[in-house]
Amino acid sequence: MSKRVLVTGASSGIGRDIAREFSKRGYDLVIVARDNEKLQELKEELKTKVEVIATDLSVEENCIELFNKVGYVDILINNAGFGIFGKFSNTDLNKELNLINTNVVAVHILTKLFLQEMVKKNSGYILNVSSIAGHLPGPLMDAYYASKSYVYVLSTSINEELKKDKLNIKVGTLNPGPVKTNFNNVANVKFSMHSLSSEYVARYTVDKILKGKVDITPGIDIKLLRVIAKIVPFNIMGKFVYVRQKRKEK
Repeated sequence: MSKRVLVTGASSGIGRDIAREFSKRGYDLVIVARDNEKLQELKEELKTKVEVIATDLSVEENCIELFNKVGYVDILINNAGFGIFGKFSNTDLNKELNLINTNVVAVHILTKLFLQEMVKKNSGYILNVSSIAGHLPGPLMDAYYASKSYVYVLSTSINEELKKDKLNIKVGTLNPGPVKTNFNNVANVKFSMHSLSSEYVARYTVDKILKGKVDITPGIDIKLLRVIAKIVPFNIMGKFVYVRQKRKEK
């Protein structure tokens, strides 16, 4: 019986390419996003069994409904999310609340519900997509950086609990830097740093998942930035990030 992977935010970018990678390796898929047309297009190109669920995960009830519809999966990829650029005093509150609901609340709900099923079977893997942003202060993208920090801390903490209980389940994080996806357009920014392709990030990520790794950071420069972030005081990193962020303005 084929193993099954659920990927949120699967209509484009990293999520779409992670779905492609798992399909290449023989996994059945549940692909989730708001855009049904793009999900159907992806389904047509994949060779394994694919279930399409078009839903808005910023709505709590939709997250619960998704779990009730799908039940147990072998691997859950919580990838859905977006960013907002601008000074905190100027950015739109409703957009920020939508960001929090998508980047934080949906990840929290789906992680808890699917993890509870995995515990019953003592088997499974959850990957929550964080970012290098989750390890840094984030002036000019305050809510996004804070949301990714939540994802990283939550996931790392849960994984430690699972290790202590000696369960055959892992909760990991993906911590990429800039990736060539539609994220830039949604956040209304442009990156000055070198961006990796979403195809490379997806391939690298799936390789690491299947090896049981739980802290996945593609790109040597981003690995180095994580090391620097552990050494340099947070307020100093904030000054550095602010300068980098200003260069993103379109």
